[in-house]
Amino acid sequence: MEQVALVGVVALAMVFSYTNGFHDSANAIATSVSTRALTPRIALLLAAGANLLGAFFGVRVAETIGSGIVDATGATLPLCAGALIGAIGWNMLTWWRGLPSSSSHALIGGLVGAAAVGGVGIQWRAVLERVVLPMLVSPVIGLLLGWGLMTAITWVFRRGDARRVGRGFRYAQTVSATAMAFGHGMQDAAKVAGIVVLALIADGRHAPEHGDFVPLWVVLLSGVVMSVGTYAGGWRIMRTLGRRLIALTPPQGFAAETAAAITLAVATAFRAPISSTYAITAAIMGAGTARNVRQVRWDVGRDIALAWVATLPGAALAAAAAHGILRLVG
Repeated sequence: MEQVALVGVVALAMVFSYTNGFHDSANAIATSVSTRALTPRIALLLAAGANLLGAFFGVRVAETIGSGIVDATGATLPLCAGALIGAIGWNMLTWWRGLPSSSSHALIGGLVGAAAVGGVGIQWRAVLERVVLPMLVSPVIGLLLGWGLMTAITWVFRRGDARRVGRGFRYAQTVSATAMAFGHGMQDAAKVAGIVVLALIADGRHAPEHGDFVPLWVVLLSGVVMSVGTYAGGWRIMRTLGRRLIALTPPQGFAAETAAAITLAVATAFRAPISSTYAITAAIMGAGTARNVRQVRWDVGRDIALAWVATLPGAALAAAAAHGILRLVG
């Protein structure tokens, strides 16, 4: 019976990984598609491949999710299941509304909510230092980098032919979009791998001190499923990032993708599970304001910010309810 329960939790984790893929695929490719640097299907295929490759470089983030949010020794399979159900529910709600919310913070909020109901210890200092502070700082970094890169591009190419410059940056976006997708895989596939490891520890089938924290098969499975979800595409959110927030030019798209990729790489180096959604959203806004503050539709940005603020508590409440129900049923 316990083995069936473990398989069920791993299956839930893969459902979350899939929804994460199609929910956040827009992060990597919305700018390239909106500037017509890449066709949607080619962009999705490129993003899926880079997601899978990035998954193998995010072990630090997986360690944070697997042992740095809640007390791994007190974790249970119902806790993991409740966290995943809450995160999946929040992903589906925000996808339906077309809001680019954070799958990462939905999962972390789910873990905290389920742990609170289950009486499992929460590492509040780690939550503050590795989740809340990076959550607040990373969009600022993304915005400033986007603004700075776009300002530099404008100055360097100020005397260039606009059509030739635009064509050159369309080609360059192939590289920047790939880097952004790689960063997304580094962050988000690793988070899914982390909660699978937490489930394995809870079931007594994995002892991190006796080997690698994240088994290779967990990384591979998480990365493959997320890549499949990425290729399925999240068209509703793509429209929000690529068209509704700002009408992007190829140089702006390149600046935004590059700024977001740098932000994700730095966060991964510091084991901070940040949101690729907010990194790219802030970078897009930064690249837009570098040319003209009025280019950005701030009302759309306000809606995104509201979803950003609501994600942690919303997913936590959903996970707490799910965990409570699972405990009653079990």
